[in-house]
Amino acid sequence: MSARLLASGSGDKFEAPGLHIFDWKPIFEGQAGLAWLTKPTLIVILAALAVILFAWRAFGNPKLVPRGVQNVGEVAYLLVRDQVARPMLGKDGDRWMPFLFSTFFFVLFMNYAGVIPVLQLPATSHIAIPIVLALAVYGMMLFLGIKHQGLVGYFKNVMFPPGLPKALYVILAPIEFLSTIILRPFTHAVRLFANMFAGHLLIAFFATVAWWFLAEKLTPLGAGVGVVGFVMTIVMTAFEIFVQSLQAFIFTLLAASYINSSLHADH
Repeated sequence: MSARLLASGSGDKFEAPGLHIFDWKPIFEGQAGLAWLTKPTLIVILAALAVILFAWRAFGNPKLVPRGVQNVGEVAYLLVRDQVARPMLGKDGDRWMPFLFSTFFFVLFMNYAGVIPVLQLPATSHIAIPIVLALAVYGMMLFLGIKHQGLVGYFKNVMFPPGLPKALYVILAPIEFLSTIILRPFTHAVRLFANMFAGHLLIAFFATVAWWFLAEKLTPLGAGVGVVGFVMTIVMTAFEIFVQSLQAFIFTLLAASYINSSLHADH
Protein backbone atom coordinates (compact mmCIF):
# COMPACT_ATOMS: atom_id res chain seq x y z
CA MET A 1 0.00 0.00 0.00
CA SER A 2 1.40 3.38 -0.97
CA ALA A 3 2.52 5.81 1.72
CA ARG A 4 0.18 8.43 0.24
CA LEU A 5 -2.86 6.27 0.92
CA LEU A 6 -1.73 5.13 4.36
CA ALA A 7 -1.20 8.73 5.36
CA SER A 8 -4.98 9.12 5.27
CA GLY A 9 -5.28 6.89 8.29
CA SER A 10 -2.16 7.86 10.20
CA GLY A 11 -2.00 10.11 13.22
CA ASP A 12 -4.34 10.39 16.23
CA LYS A 13 -7.55 10.69 14.26
CA PHE A 14 -8.90 8.48 11.54
CA GLU A 15 -9.33 10.34 8.26
CA ALA A 16 -11.13 8.69 5.39
CA PRO A 17 -9.32 9.05 2.06
CA GLY A 18 -10.62 11.92 -0.04
CA LEU A 19 -9.87 13.73 -3.25
CA HIS A 20 -6.24 14.23 -2.22
CA ILE A 21 -5.45 10.63 -3.21
CA PHE A 22 -6.03 11.67 -6.84
CA ASP A 23 -3.81 14.75 -6.61
CA TRP A 24 -0.31 13.80 -7.73
CA LYS A 25 2.56 16.25 -7.99
CA PRO A 26 5.28 15.97 -10.67
CA ILE A 27 7.49 12.92 -10.16
CA PHE A 28 10.59 15.07 -10.58
CA GLU A 29 9.74 18.15 -8.57
CA GLY A 30 11.88 21.18 -9.28
CA GLN A 31 12.58 20.07 -12.86
CA ALA A 32 10.71 22.61 -14.97
CA GLY A 33 11.04 20.57 -18.14
CA LEU A 34 9.47 17.52 -16.49
CA ALA A 35 6.63 19.24 -14.64
CA TRP A 36 4.16 17.41 -16.91
CA LEU A 37 5.36 13.96 -15.76
CA THR A 38 2.97 12.98 -12.99
CA LYS A 39 1.93 9.51 -11.93
CA PRO A 40 -1.24 9.48 -14.09
CA THR A 41 0.80 10.66 -17.10
CA LEU A 42 3.37 7.94 -16.47
CA ILE A 43 0.61 5.32 -16.32
CA VAL A 44 -0.76 6.53 -19.67
CA ILE A 45 2.70 6.19 -21.20
CA LEU A 46 3.18 2.72 -19.71
CA ALA A 47 -0.27 1.63 -20.94
CA ALA A 48 0.54 2.79 -24.48
CA LEU A 49 3.88 0.96 -24.39
CA ALA A 50 2.14 -2.15 -23.03
CA VAL A 51 -0.33 -2.15 -25.94
CA ILE A 52 2.49 -1.73 -28.46
CA LEU A 53 4.61 -4.47 -26.88
CA PHE A 54 1.64 -6.83 -26.57
CA ALA A 55 0.62 -6.37 -30.22
CA TRP A 56 4.21 -6.67 -31.43
CA ARG A 57 4.87 -9.88 -29.48
CA ALA A 58 1.51 -11.38 -30.46
CA PHE A 59 1.36 -10.45 -34.15
CA GLY A 60 4.85 -9.29 -35.15
CA ASN A 61 6.00 -12.72 -36.26
CA PRO A 62 2.95 -15.01 -36.25
CA LYS A 63 3.35 -18.78 -36.38
CA LEU A 64 1.01 -21.25 -38.03
CA VAL A 65 0.43 -22.89 -34.65
CA PRO A 66 0.05 -20.06 -32.09
CA ARG A 67 1.98 -20.32 -28.84
CA GLY A 68 2.59 -18.11 -25.85
CA VAL A 69 1.79 -14.43 -26.36
CA GLN A 70 0.50 -15.06 -29.89
CA ASN A 71 -2.07 -17.46 -28.49
CA VAL A 72 -3.24 -14.86 -25.94
CA GLY A 73 -3.23 -12.18 -28.64
CA GLU A 74 -5.41 -14.21 -30.99
CA VAL A 75 -7.94 -14.91 -28.23
CA ALA A 76 -7.97 -11.18 -27.38
CA TYR A 77 -8.38 -10.28 -31.05
CA LEU A 78 -11.33 -12.67 -31.42
CA LEU A 79 -12.93 -11.21 -28.29
CA VAL A 80 -12.88 -7.67 -29.66
CA ARG A 81 -13.82 -8.73 -33.18
CA ASP A 82 -16.72 -11.05 -32.28
CA GLN A 83 -18.10 -9.09 -29.31
CA VAL A 84 -17.54 -5.51 -30.45
CA ALA A 85 -16.48 -4.93 -34.05
CA ARG A 86 -18.75 -7.26 -36.01
CA PRO A 87 -21.91 -6.85 -33.88
CA MET A 88 -21.62 -3.05 -34.00
CA LEU A 89 -20.13 -2.46 -37.45
CA GLY A 90 -21.15 -5.52 -39.42
CA LYS A 91 -19.15 -5.92 -42.62
CA ASP A 92 -16.99 -2.92 -41.70
CA GLY A 93 -15.98 -4.48 -38.40
CA ASP A 94 -12.74 -6.10 -39.56
CA ARG A 95 -11.57 -2.85 -41.18
CA TRP A 96 -11.87 -1.04 -37.85
CA MET A 97 -10.21 -3.75 -35.76
CA PRO A 98 -6.82 -1.98 -35.39
CA PHE A 99 -8.49 1.02 -33.79
CA LEU A 100 -10.95 -0.93 -31.65
CA PHE A 101 -8.36 -3.48 -30.51
CA SER A 102 -5.91 -0.74 -29.51
CA THR A 103 -8.61 1.32 -27.79
CA PHE A 104 -9.87 -1.61 -25.75
CA PHE A 105 -6.48 -2.66 -24.44
CA PHE A 106 -5.24 0.89 -23.94
CA VAL A 107 -8.23 1.66 -21.70
CA LEU A 108 -7.98 -1.77 -20.05
CA PHE A 109 -4.31 -1.35 -19.11
CA MET A 110 -4.96 2.15 -17.75
CA ASN A 111 -7.82 0.76 -15.66
CA TYR A 112 -5.81 -2.22 -14.39
CA ALA A 113 -3.13 0.15 -13.09
CA GLY A 114 -5.48 0.74 -10.16
CA VAL A 115 -4.86 -2.78 -8.81
CA ILE A 116 -1.21 -3.17 -9.81
CA PRO A 117 1.17 -2.79 -6.84
CA VAL A 118 3.26 0.41 -6.84
CA LEU A 119 1.11 2.00 -9.56
CA GLN A 120 -2.15 1.65 -7.60
CA LEU A 121 -4.01 4.30 -9.59
CA PRO A 122 -6.34 3.89 -12.56
CA ALA A 123 -5.28 6.69 -14.90
CA THR A 124 -8.87 6.93 -16.12
CA SER A 125 -9.94 8.08 -12.64
CA HIS A 126 -8.60 11.49 -13.73
CA ILE A 127 -11.36 13.09 -15.80
CA ALA A 128 -8.91 14.66 -18.27
CA ILE A 129 -7.90 11.28 -19.68
CA PRO A 130 -11.42 9.93 -20.41
CA ILE A 131 -12.28 13.36 -21.89
CA VAL A 132 -9.36 13.19 -24.33
CA LEU A 133 -10.31 9.63 -25.34
CA ALA A 134 -13.99 10.54 -25.74
CA LEU A 135 -13.16 13.67 -27.76
CA ALA A 136 -10.98 11.59 -30.10
CA VAL A 137 -13.91 9.24 -30.74
CA TYR A 138 -16.29 12.22 -31.03
CA GLY A 139 -14.08 13.95 -33.59
CA MET A 140 -13.85 10.73 -35.57
CA MET A 141 -17.63 10.35 -35.41
CA LEU A 142 -18.27 13.85 -36.79
CA PHE A 143 -15.61 13.51 -39.48
CA LEU A 144 -16.91 10.17 -40.71
CA GLY A 145 -20.53 11.28 -40.53
CA ILE A 146 -19.92 14.39 -42.63
CA LYS A 147 -17.64 12.48 -45.03
CA HIS A 148 -20.11 9.66 -45.70
CA GLN A 149 -23.44 11.48 -45.36
CA GLY A 150 -22.55 15.09 -46.12
CA LEU A 151 -22.77 18.01 -43.70
CA VAL A 152 -26.50 18.61 -44.14
CA GLY A 153 -27.32 14.93 -44.53
CA TYR A 154 -25.51 13.92 -41.34
CA PHE A 155 -27.25 16.46 -39.12
CA LYS A 156 -30.56 15.75 -40.83
CA ASN A 157 -30.22 12.01 -40.15
CA VAL A 158 -29.25 12.70 -36.53
CA MET A 159 -32.07 15.11 -35.77
CA PHE A 160 -34.81 13.77 -38.05
CA PRO A 161 -34.73 9.96 -38.08
CA PRO A 162 -37.09 8.74 -40.82
CA GLY A 163 -40.35 6.94 -40.31
CA LEU A 164 -41.79 9.10 -37.53
CA PRO A 165 -44.78 11.48 -37.54
CA LYS A 166 -43.64 14.97 -38.54
CA ALA A 167 -45.23 16.56 -35.48
CA LEU A 168 -42.96 14.45 -33.27
CA TYR A 169 -39.85 16.06 -34.74
CA VAL A 170 -40.65 19.30 -32.88
CA ILE A 171 -39.78 17.49 -29.66
CA LEU A 172 -37.40 14.83 -30.98
CA ALA A 173 -35.05 17.01 -33.07
CA PRO A 174 -33.75 19.17 -30.18
CA ILE A 175 -33.42 16.10 -27.95
CA GLU A 176 -31.44 14.18 -30.59
CA PHE A 177 -29.22 17.19 -31.27
CA LEU A 178 -28.53 17.67 -27.57
CA SER A 179 -27.89 14.00 -26.78
CA THR A 180 -25.87 13.15 -29.91
CA ILE A 181 -23.98 16.33 -30.82
CA ILE A 182 -23.63 18.10 -27.46
CA LEU A 183 -23.75 15.52 -24.66
CA ARG A 184 -22.37 12.39 -26.30
CA PRO A 185 -18.64 13.02 -25.59
CA PHE A 186 -19.52 14.07 -22.03
CA THR A 187 -21.52 10.93 -21.24
CA HIS A 188 -18.93 8.74 -22.98
CA ALA A 189 -16.16 10.18 -20.79
CA VAL A 190 -18.05 10.43 -17.49
CA ARG A 191 -19.24 6.81 -17.62
CA LEU A 192 -15.63 5.60 -17.61
CA PHE A 193 -14.34 8.24 -15.21
CA ALA A 194 -17.08 7.84 -12.59
CA ASN A 195 -16.70 4.08 -12.33
CA MET A 196 -12.91 4.22 -12.01
CA PHE A 197 -13.03 7.14 -9.56
CA ALA A 198 -15.62 5.53 -7.28
CA GLY A 199 -13.99 2.10 -7.36
CA HIS A 200 -10.56 3.44 -6.48
CA LEU A 201 -12.00 5.54 -3.66
CA LEU A 202 -13.82 2.54 -2.17
CA ILE A 203 -10.70 0.37 -2.22
CA ALA A 204 -8.71 3.19 -0.65
CA PHE A 205 -11.34 3.56 2.09
CA PHE A 206 -11.38 -0.10 3.11
CA ALA A 207 -7.58 -0.36 2.89
CA THR A 208 -7.26 2.68 5.17
CA VAL A 209 -9.76 1.19 7.64
CA ALA A 210 -7.76 -2.07 7.71
CA TRP A 211 -4.47 -0.25 8.24
CA TRP A 212 -5.83 2.10 10.91
CA PHE A 213 -7.48 -0.57 13.11
CA LEU A 214 -4.88 -3.33 12.62
CA ALA A 215 -1.63 -1.35 12.61
CA GLU A 216 -2.15 2.16 13.93
CA LYS A 217 -4.78 1.68 16.67
CA LEU A 218 -4.95 -2.05 17.40
CA THR A 219 -7.51 -2.87 20.11
CA PRO A 220 -9.65 -5.98 20.72
CA LEU A 221 -12.71 -4.19 19.36
CA GLY A 222 -10.85 -2.42 16.59
CA ALA A 223 -9.25 -5.66 15.41
CA GLY A 224 -12.65 -6.93 14.22
CA VAL A 225 -13.27 -3.74 12.28
CA GLY A 226 -9.78 -3.97 10.82
CA VAL A 227 -10.35 -7.56 9.68
CA VAL A 228 -13.61 -6.51 8.02
CA GLY A 229 -11.75 -3.69 6.28
CA PHE A 230 -9.04 -6.12 5.13
CA VAL A 231 -11.55 -8.63 3.78
CA MET A 232 -13.53 -5.90 2.06
CA THR A 233 -10.35 -4.57 0.46
CA ILE A 234 -9.79 -7.98 -1.13
CA VAL A 235 -13.44 -8.31 -2.17
CA MET A 236 -13.59 -4.80 -3.62
CA THR A 237 -10.31 -5.31 -5.47
CA ALA A 238 -11.69 -8.45 -7.12
CA PHE A 239 -14.91 -6.63 -7.98
CA GLU A 240 -12.94 -3.65 -9.27
CA ILE A 241 -11.00 -5.88 -11.68
CA PHE A 242 -14.35 -6.98 -13.12
CA VAL A 243 -15.58 -3.37 -13.36
CA GLN A 244 -12.30 -2.25 -14.96
CA SER A 245 -12.65 -4.92 -17.65
CA LEU A 246 -16.33 -4.15 -18.17
CA GLN A 247 -15.76 -0.40 -18.52
CA ALA A 248 -13.00 -0.90 -21.10
CA PHE A 249 -15.41 -3.14 -23.03
CA ILE A 250 -18.29 -0.65 -22.78
CA PHE A 251 -16.12 2.31 -23.80
CA THR A 252 -14.94 0.42 -26.90
CA LEU A 253 -18.44 -0.87 -27.67
CA LEU A 254 -19.85 2.67 -27.59
CA ALA A 255 -16.99 3.92 -29.77
CA ALA A 256 -17.85 1.24 -32.35
CA SER A 257 -21.54 2.17 -32.13
CA TYR A 258 -20.78 5.86 -32.72
CA ILE A 259 -18.57 5.04 -35.70
CA ASN A 260 -21.31 2.85 -37.18
CA SER A 261 -23.89 5.65 -36.83
CA SER A 262 -21.58 7.88 -38.85
CA LEU A 263 -20.83 5.32 -41.55
CA HIS A 264 -24.44 4.25 -42.03
CA ALA A 265 -27.44 6.52 -41.59
CA ASP A 266 -30.56 4.96 -40.13
CA HIS A 267 -33.19 4.20 -42.72
